[in-house]
Amino acid sequence: MVLKATLEDEEETLALGAALALCLEPGLIIYLRGELGAGKTTLVRGVLRALGHLGPVKSPTYTLVEVYDLSRLHLHHFDFYRFHDPREWIDAGFRESFDGHNVTVIEWPEKAVPWLAPADVEISFDVLDDGRAVTLLSNSIAGQKCLALLERHCASSS
Repeated sequence: MVLKATLEDEEETLALGAALALCLEPGLIIYLRGELGAGKTTLVRGVLRALGHLGPVKSPTYTLVEVYDLSRLHLHHFDFYRFHDPREWIDAGFRESFDGHNVTVIEWPEKAVPWLAPADVEISFDVLDDGRAVTLLSNSIAGQKCLALLERHCASSS
């Protein structure tokens, strides 16, 4: 399943994140793709706010992972931008995060291939002159379920 949207500003990116939050289930793996400043962390901020997180949401570029234990989900937000070698993922000991109990969101997943588990959902951001084009692609049954719920939610809120 493929969904496409155009997001005009930060508020629309946050709203997409909030809608996505309603569709998340434990074990889901989401890859975020796009250049620096494309809106990846803003989307995660929208997800986390909708799940009840009130604190700051920062890109884990230097810490590599931020862990959020929320009321209904445990979300691990990774950023592998600074990786120079995919084996750094193994050396960092992140394998336990992919235990089927956490929602795992990964910025710059290509920097840790081939060690990463495959994505259930891939979200790609393309910067436009005015806003962002976003493509959401499901790669598994869990990903299809997530995007079907998202599509229904977005259709009912239009």
